[in-house]
Amino acid sequence: MPINVPIQLPARPILEKENIFIMEDIRATTQDIRPLNLLLLNLMPEKERTETQLLRLLSNSPLQVNVDFIHTESYKSRNVTMSHLEKFYQTFNDVKEKRYDGLIITGAPVEHLAFEAVDYWPEISEIMAWSKQHVTSTMHICWGAQAGLYYHYGIDKQPRDAKISGIYTHDRVEDTHKLMRGINDEFLAPHSRNTDADFTSLYAHPDLTVLDDSKEAGPLLIASKDERHLFITGHIEYDADTLLVEFIRDQAKGLNINAPENYFPQNDTTLAPKNRWRSFAYLVFSNWLNYFVYQETPFQWASNK
Repeated sequence: MPINVPIQLPARPILEKENIFIMEDIRATTQDIRPLNLLLLNLMPEKERTETQLLRLLSNSPLQVNVDFIHTESYKSRNVTMSHLEKFYQTFNDVKEKRYDGLIITGAPVEHLAFEAVDYWPEISEIMAWSKQHVTSTMHICWGAQAGLYYHYGIDKQPRDAKISGIYTHDRVEDTHKLMRGINDEFLAPHSRNTDADFTSLYAHPDLTVLDDSKEAGPLLIASKDERHLFITGHIEYDADTLLVEFIRDQAKGLNINAPENYFPQNDTTLAPKNRWRSFAYLVFSNWLNYFVYQETPFQWASNK
């Protein structure tokens, strides 16, 4: 079903080539059904790439989806042009009087820092506090998941002995949870991080449900029991070549980094990697939009003021 995207957004022609159902503003305003209104806080350095990845997965909704983009006001990204931010992004101050059906907080390359040491932590904290009254459900991705677990539930992160990078097998541990509907008993997911959430505190928390587990990567999906939060510890939005791009980048920096595990065919770095998690990623986003957002959000947000 359609996703409403600005005409000049760079992600648009890419998605149209993939036959993703894109709708223009004029057509969107003539629809009688109520769209889902989402807010995307994009903390990733390559914002245009992340926009495309997330919009692709959000397109598999039974309803029209409107997406507003915001960036941090307290920190300016060096990997995106100011013209792109000015054309397609707002700041939190621009949207804080609005209500949204869903919020997505992306990962960020700041996991080596304590949360309070991150330049924009006060702003992120303000947004997460605001979301309690203004957002039906929030999806937190990678560092965004660690930040959300820390802010909402007091679960800190821990450094890993070595960076985890690659594609890892996960086993579902919750058979009946609505977010796991249609998902295989065993599935693959990309991970790329230097820290983990404190798994002991995570499993022990009474307000959280761990939906899967992996011997190498730990749990990927954690849901709050009130359905207000979904935490994704990996990067299921990644394209087939994203880990390759990161690997080449880290090599260029002179880092002593291993090739992503279980990623290259036959473990041959000269062979192009394949996306083996695409259908799983679509299901996760679809289930979140349906069960945690659409089924729970009020038709008229104004009645909840």
